[in-house]
Amino acid sequence: MKRFFTYVRDLIRELSDQSAYARYLHASGQRHSSTAWKQFADRRYRRKYSNAKCC
Repeated sequence: MKRFFTYVRDLIRELSDQSAYARYLHASGQRHSSTAWKQFADRRYRRKYSNAKCC
């Protein structure tokens, strides 16, 4: 049962960008801050929405 809840927790973290943010902090050598979150979010959403999608 514990393994199931760990899986659900990890899934929620991945879907809510918390895991990606943690990886970003680790890779960039930064600590958690509002500035680091803003940089992460701006970069992520710019990349996600900059590609025009066709119909």
